[in-house]
Amino acid sequence: MSGRGAAARQGATACVVALSALAAQAVDEPLVCTAEPALAQLDFWLGDWEVCAGGERAGHDRVAKVLGGCAVREEWTASDGSRGESLFYYAASEKLWKQVWVTDQALRPGGLKEKHLIVRHADDGVRFQGEIALADGRRILDRTTLRPLAAGRVGQRIEISRDGGEHWTATFDAEYRPASLAGSASAAAATCR
Repeated sequence: MSGRGAAARQGATACVVALSALAAQAVDEPLVCTAEPALAQLDFWLGDWEVCAGGERAGHDRVAKVLGGCAVREEWTASDGSRGESLFYYAASEKLWKQVWVTDQALRPGGLKEKHLIVRHADDGVRFQGEIALADGRRILDRTTLRPLAAGRVGQRIEISRDGGEHWTATFDAEYRPASLAGSASAAAATCR
């Protein structure tokens, strides 16, 4: 056997051993979501909230980290009793937050949405955007902006665009207020006035 052939075989063997060691190390050292700084981007929104829009109580929202901090779950109950839930998750390979929103009206346009983070504002606010498919095959853009406000409150604005993003119309413009300040449903309604 030539010296070059033996050296090549030794190099290949060393490469396989090194890769095996790296793979074993990756299995032995689990990734912990709480150690990933990007997973703190929605922390300003975590809480139990009374949601006010137009001076009236729009509903109640509970936003919490789940699955060891690897995702954020939103549990919405509107004042009319309708419900919706979101799961926000961070796709580490894409370095991108994504959202799936499902309501008890999921078969209607807007009752099921998928969005992804498109803007991170200087005030730590975020904007998610996706599309809503209409029954006739058209699609409209749908975006949600969340921003931290003074006194531990959060602003949420949902907008749609029927012209590819040229013009936006607000469909929901609300302020999230800590539910602990309201105490009861009647007090929550009064909190919004």
